[in-house]
Amino acid sequence: MGGDLVLGLGGTVDYEIGWDADVLSALARSHGIHLDELTTTTPVIDERALVVTVLAFLATGGGGERFVLSSDIVERFAAHFDVEITLGGTGVRAGIALDRIGVPTLQHLVSIDDNVRHLLPASMRIVSSATRDTLDPHLIVQYPEGATVELMDATVTAPASNRLIFANDAPNREMAIATDLGDALAGAAAFLVSGFNTMQDAALLERRLDDLTAAMRHLPAGALVYYEDAGFYHRELSSLVRARLLDRIDVYGMNEDELQEYLGRPVDLLAPDDVVTALAEVHEVIPARALVVHTKYWAIAVGPDSARHRAGLDSAVRTAATRYRLGDICTVDDLDDTARLPRHAGGAAVVAAAESGLGATGVPAFVVDTAHPTTIGLGDTFVGGFLAAVPAAARIATAVALERALDAASTVH
Repeated sequence: MGGDLVLGLGGTVDYEIGWDADVLSALARSHGIHLDELTTTTPVIDERALVVTVLAFLATGGGGERFVLSSDIVERFAAHFDVEITLGGTGVRAGIALDRIGVPTLQHLVSIDDNVRHLLPASMRIVSSATRDTLDPHLIVQYPEGATVELMDATVTAPASNRLIFANDAPNREMAIATDLGDALAGAAAFLVSGFNTMQDAALLERRLDDLTAAMRHLPAGALVYYEDAGFYHRELSSLVRARLLDRIDVYGMNEDELQEYLGRPVDLLAPDDVVTALAEVHEVIPARALVVHTKYWAIAVGPDSARHRAGLDSAVRTAATRYRLGDICTVDDLDDTARLPRHAGGAAVVAAAESGLGATGVPAFVVDTAHPTTIGLGDTFVGGFLAAVPAAARIATAVALERALDAASTVH
């Protein structure tokens, strides 16, 4: 088996807006938005619908991804705020997390432009299906706990921090598979599959799955395949992916929002009995060998192979918590600092119940206190942290850490 970590399937250019409740309040008033209009399911056909959707999520503390009618809507909304341009996509952000600990990756991309060329880590090689430069930005809205926005007839306050993503991204919606992906997978220790959630055409999805499964035949027998759900725009399409890939997926991941979407009901993430029931129900829907649900309080794997992945879960939780604290600037030393933080007591109780009741494997999250949390990319960073525990990656990370320690010691002397 080779040693590459191959991450895919698509990357994005993200417009991360600086949160400004006053600006959002002004937009709500200018569009005449009332409390009884708030819904997370309205089609995002214009800026007004986008503001309605943002406020509806904020009122519940929820997060999610939504399709917008055109990228012009993203551009128009973003122009009201300060914007930082970053790179997104589960594979790319997982690769950035791995880059921070010195682990190089090979990234499958479906789009490219000068933003990607400039911002992609030097350690990340690419295979790409893109035939020309394109830009279809993803709008990223991160709101803090306690954020209050004024409507025409009421105010809404966020009970928790979370993130929202809005996009109309044709290359990711089409998800063309690079012809040389199979060659890249021949040397892989692990392969991350994510991004099918943005597709909207069932027939096209079936063709892309044909291309992907053909490429995956080149994978070494022992390579780990990690699939991240990532929130389907059309939930019914997720079953097509599972029908084709589940027998080759070693770890199937999702966050709490996706868990609740599959179940069609809210789950109290700190109620052990409710969580155990929810995990059992979702594992019936998705009978993966290891089904991982990651949340702000805990990460738990259920399924016959769950016990194999305790180290991956612990690495993933530590890496995601470090991004929550510090964003993209985190270092190996910051990971060590996170490991010394206390664990969430409520999360530990849920983990204990799941391990006892389901034979699951889990780890509680860390208690992180920060005035400026980074909520975007936590699931992606979780995946990167999980893959950091793959033996090939762990060996590289250990060697890099040793080299850094020796360099530091020689500098002191």
